[in-house]
Amino acid sequence: MGKQNTTGTTGTTGRTAAGAVAGVVAGLVLGGFAGGAALAAAGTGAALGPEADKTYKPLPSTIVSVTGDKANGFEIRRYDGSEQFPPTDSEARAECNEYDTEVARVRCRSEVRTWYRDLAEIKRAINYARSQAEGS
Repeated sequence: MGKQNTTGTTGTTGRTAAGAVAGVVAGLVLGGFAGGAALAAAGTGAALGPEADKTYKPLPSTIVSVTGDKANGFEIRRYDGSEQFPPTDSEARAECNEYDTEVARVRCRSEVRTWYRDLAEIKRAINYARSQAEGS
C-alpha cells in the first residue's frame, strides 16, 4: 500500500495506520514550522547585516511540499529529496476496520481524520508562505 522510493518503503500496511499517522504528524508540524522559518529568513536577510547574507539551509527533514488530498493520497516531499506517501483515506479506513475492538477502531479513525486535517493545513501554510515570499 505504501510506495517505494530511493530511501525505502514509506506509507503503511496492516495495522500500523494509527501509529504511522501519529508519528508523521509530529514530524510534519515540526518540519512545517522549520520550512516557514526558512522562507521568512530568506526574505529578511538584508535587514540583519552581513551574517544574514549566508543562504539559510534547513534541516534535511524539513517539509518543502505537500500535494494531493485525502481521497487520492498525499505526497510529502522533504528538503533532503525524500518522499512519503501516506495511505489514502479509504485505505486508512479499511485498516482501521481491522482492529478487534470498537474503541480501537474509533481511536484509529479519529487519528486518521486528524492526520489528514493536519496535512491539509500544512499544505495551505506552505502555499501561503511561498506566496508571501514571492510578493516581497
